Amino acid sequence: MYHEESQIQIACVRWFYYQHRDLEGLLFAVPNGGRRGKVEAGIMKAEGVYAGVADLLLLVPRGPFHGLAIEMKTAKGRLSDSQKEWAKKVLKQGYEYVVCRSVDDFIEQVEYYLSR
Repeated sequence: MYHEESQIQIACVRWFYYQHRDLEGLLFAVPNGGRRGKVEAGIMKAEGVYAGVADLLLLVPRGPFHGLAIEMKTAKGRLSDSQKEWAKKVLKQGYEYVVCRSVDDFIEQVEYYLSR
């Protein structure tokens, strides 16, 4: 099955590590999404999985921000209520939060963030 959002994210991560090898390991995915059985979902929740957390985190401080949270969406994708609430929480804590809908969008947002 083709997952458009996943394909965009894979391309973004590949681009990032090609362009920013010095930041290896500081951009990483948060495996919150996907379908799981009740047992596995319960285990993951107990381990700390939290609804709404962004798809990618970049743990590099820039300007007034501690790091960058990146939510990947397709052109038509919409944020869930839990994603909106999580975004508000991290913004209050001094992190930047962006939604990227394409590789070009990701490149623009990341380069802007890193240039601060």
